[in-house]
Amino acid sequence: MKEQSMSLRRSVLYMPASNERALAKSPSLACDSIIFDFEDAVGPDEKAAARERLLAFLSGAGRPQRELVIRINALDSEWGRDDLAAACACRPDAILIPKVEGVETLREVDRALAELNAPADLKLWAMMETPRSILNAGTIADYARDPSSRLDCLVVGPNDLARATCMVPGPDRANLLPLLLQVVLCARAGGITALDGVSNNFRDLEAFASECRQGRELGFDGKTLIHPAQIDGANRIFGPTDEEVAEAEAIVAEFAEPENSTRGVISMGGKMVERLHLEMARSLLEKARLIRERTQ
Repeated sequence: MKEQSMSLRRSVLYMPASNERALAKSPSLACDSIIFDFEDAVGPDEKAAARERLLAFLSGAGRPQRELVIRINALDSEWGRDDLAAACACRPDAILIPKVEGVETLREVDRALAELNAPADLKLWAMMETPRSILNAGTIADYARDPSSRLDCLVVGPNDLARATCMVPGPDRANLLPLLLQVVLCARAGGITALDGVSNNFRDLEAFASECRQGRELGFDGKTLIHPAQIDGANRIFGPTDEEVAEAEAIVAEFAEPENSTRGVISMGGKMVERLHLEMARSLLEKARLIRERTQ
């Protein structure tokens, strides 16, 4: 099984590759990752120009210094192969594949990347946005355990899911929760990241914050965004609080005491704390460290 390192993906902003003003602004944004979009956000007549514009931008001095992802059109679409070649030329950290319904889609992209001599460290992200995506989420996520696989992240597409299932999501997304939990569960089984889907009303930041809190409680690592106004809220809610950091530091310190160094369970503040809590504390502190480095 491949070794998985922690990735900071609290806030992941979609950005149309065709929008020159948005591209110019991207280096100044505080999001953890950017998804430059060749797919839904770019009209059919703009696809070729979007590829050229993004390549020119990312080849210049203003290339954003953060995780960069490019969402292509489906490989079997009329734009997919050209998108993939252009994406590789842009040297992103990952390529996001839309409407992944099974492992064969990812294998086909892996084969195409091999033909393009793509770097070995180029990752794949998979959009989970159809009923079949959810039904096959387990086998899709398990593909990440294959040493030859590039799969690194599952991304929920709630709008497409709602449309395909004929659901009408309420303000609390109650009817979508089983689908969202399935993605988180399978991502954890595969040892990869899971990102919650977008919140459409970017002006209602209170509702957005509520959705972020729900996403964190469900176990998502972060949230995909459609507007820069959503970045601060996602960063805050998907990052550890000061209280959580202090508690994690206390757990690590307590287990470091000589009398506790070999114990499986200790008592802290009237609570039983196990070594699994120590592992969780160390993970939280590593995330806090990455956040500090990002903001310095």
